[in-house]
Amino acid sequence: MTATRIMLDENEIPTHWYNVVADMPNAPLPPLGPDGKPVGPEQMMVIFPETILAQEMSAERWIPIPDEVREAYRLWRPTPLIRALRLERALGTPAKIYYKYEGVSPTGSHKPNSAIPQAYFNKIAGIKRLTTETGAGQWGSSLAFAGQMFGIEVRIYMVKVSYEQKPFRRSMMQTWGAEVFASPSDMTNTGRAILAKDPNNPGSLGIAISEAVEEAASRADTKYALGSVLNHVLLHQTVIGLEAKKQLEKIGEYPDMVFAPCGGGSNFAGIAFPFFADKAAGKQVRLVAVEPTSCPTLTRGVYAYDYGDASGFTPLMKMYTLGHDFMPPGIHAGGLRYHGDSPLVSQLLHEGLIEAVAVPQLATFDAGVQFACAEGIIPAPESNHAIRACIDEALRCKESGEPKTLLFNLSGHGHFDMASYDRYFAGKLEDYDYPSEAVAASLAHLPKVG
Repeated sequence: MTATRIMLDENEIPTHWYNVVADMPNAPLPPLGPDGKPVGPEQMMVIFPETILAQEMSAERWIPIPDEVREAYRLWRPTPLIRALRLERALGTPAKIYYKYEGVSPTGSHKPNSAIPQAYFNKIAGIKRLTTETGAGQWGSSLAFAGQMFGIEVRIYMVKVSYEQKPFRRSMMQTWGAEVFASPSDMTNTGRAILAKDPNNPGSLGIAISEAVEEAASRADTKYALGSVLNHVLLHQTVIGLEAKKQLEKIGEYPDMVFAPCGGGSNFAGIAFPFFADKAAGKQVRLVAVEPTSCPTLTRGVYAYDYGDASGFTPLMKMYTLGHDFMPPGIHAGGLRYHGDSPLVSQLLHEGLIEAVAVPQLATFDAGVQFACAEGIIPAPESNHAIRACIDEALRCKESGEPKTLLFNLSGHGHFDMASYDRYFAGKLEDYDYPSEAVAASLAHLPKVG
């Protein structure tokens, strides 16, 4: 019988994270202050501990994973690599389809891969409280879980539309002891100002980040933790791709294409960056970031310096952006709502070293249902984006007869997202291409630097 589950032993959990900066042909562009000058580490230490800042700015290829973090990873890592044989047969494709399943983590997603080390590094720095934002809730629940493990209080600003649509992820955060507030909230100056203008504002990740950063910067005992976008977060997620490479080596396989959903970039980087190391060394592999047409950052945004939040508390980062005051449509049922993207992912795309595609909402849910019927796992709506792009490529292989090997990151299960599936089955979801005039209006407010 063909092996469908490729496993690793606990002693094969990676001992180091992979830093893609070491293999980029051009050094990453620095973050800037409002004056257009590079931001130094002393300014960032207001919200991040020194160890995390060192990782953020490192160009070393391999960063050691502390033993305490690897011990915590053992709760769910290594995660399985699975061949989707039943999906291959349903599609009638000659392609081989593999997926790395991150939904076996305690929170049901890939996010604890970074939440655990961030909580650990803050603990050893003497930090007692963390603030953060969350959209669909995977990051918020993961930081709540990590905070509980290391004895750190966690306060979470959750995008209001998700706070209302996804109550059970909110319950997960509260189960692990976190405080959760719908954002925009009346807890911060940022939130109060936005609510004064529009009491019904549905929220955005940019607004939630502003609230979390504002609070962290105002308290000496509090730091900020971010779930995506920044270099150190992407670094932590590379355990996914490092394990996947080792698993594929065990069966003598290597992917022609790697797919992952992309909102802020941690999901995509986690699976794809370790393969980029091979690409940089001459290996032929295509790395594809998949985003929604309703939040088309990589495919319709501009490559420019912009704030990472709505209020301008963060440094300016060179990235693909829809504008920091971009407001994602409430009709969008998944996550992947961020206005910008990882500077590392953005630079690699700008230089033509990776690819990006946008897919419509109904097609992603159709792909998720098709995958669930074949493989049994109900995917998170975010993960459905990668499944959609992978299925589309498998169908192209069916037409051409090419026996490609395809790999995607199944970054989480959809057990807490069934309300979105209910809306899909009831015909209450619809495709939404973000209007060009709305994109242009948001981009008109970009900072005049860089």
